[in-house]
This record gives sequence, C-alpha cells and structure tokens, in this order.
Amino acid sequence: MLAEPVRTDRLDPVPLRVEHATEMAGVLSDPALCTFIGGTPWSAAELRERYARLVAGSPDPHVSWCTWVLRLRAEGRLTGTVQATVAERPQATVAERPQATVAERPQATVAERPQGTVAGVAWVVGTGRQGRGLATEAARALVGALRGHGVRTVLARIRPAHHASAAVARAAGLAPTGELHDGEITWRLDLAG
Repeated sequence: MLAEPVRTDRLDPVPLRVEHATEMAGVLSDPALCTFIGGTPWSAAELRERYARLVAGSPDPHVSWCTWVLRLRAEGRLTGTVQATVAERPQATVAERPQATVAERPQATVAERPQGTVAGVAWVVGTGRQGRGLATEAARALVGALRGHGVRTVLARIRPAHHASAAVARAAGLAPTGELHDGEITWRLDLAG
C-alpha cells in the first residue's frame, strides 16, 4: 500500500515528503505533545532524517509505512500527521519477530491475533489546532483509505490517560480491547473482508 492523496471536508492529507520537515518541526514544537509518548520535540534536521527513512519505506517487503501530513485547506498550512504501518499477515508467526511493528505485535493469544492485512495507526495534531475535530476527521479518512485497500484490522495503542486520543480512536470506529502493551491500551477495529 502507498500513501495516496486523500481529501476531507477541511483537510488535504498529502503523502509525506522530506521537504515537509521544516514546517512540521514548527507544528510539532510544543513539548506538551510529548506528554504521552515521552522525549522532546524533534528539530527540523531530526525530522528530515526521520522523514527520509519513512519515505524510503520499510525494508520488509510485507510492511508498508504510510504517512500523510495534514494540510488545513482554509489556512494552507500543515497541522499534523496520520500514519499507518500496514502489514500483510500470512501467518500468526509474523507477530513473533523481534522487530515487529505496532501492526504486527502479538495480541493476547494466537487465536485473537488479527490475520490478513493489519494496520497500526497513529495521529497527531499540533497544539495550536487541537480541539477542532481535525484529528478525528483525519483518523476517519485514514480508516476509510485503509478499508479501500483491503485492510482487515486497524490497531492503535493509546496511553490510558490520553483521553483526547481515545476519543479520536472511538470516533474512527476503534474500541479498546483491554490488552496492555508497554503501558498502552490496544484499540481495535475489524473491517469487513
């Protein structure tokens, strides 16, 4: 799967390019955005390096890294990102690889692990644009794009105290599973195959 342009009522999610790093460094510069994920905001140079890796794609041919920057159409400015790590799961043992991505990590039991194409998703909107429903709008568009590409299961990992992100997940159709992984609750949406 490739990140293709998408359009929502207010956003133009466009596939990530390395050139987005400078503007995105400003969007993501508030340390409050790191409250639930840890660390500190990345500089433009650090984002350029990260974006170059993401744009180059996963070294695993069964995994696609799809990232979109969110352009707020009315302002013509970037406001955040949505991303999906899409993994083909031909067998349950894919999840046991030590370098497994969010979409590939084990669930509670082999019987409960998603099969088929699985996407681990995430979103972030800069603090200056939060509270306007932009993350929800983008997450819904992301789920729709994934459905259109035959993804069977959508997963997100969210810290229990991150109520805003949980609200976005719920609005996009995901539900908490009760499974904890590294202090995060796994949220899941099974799409019709």
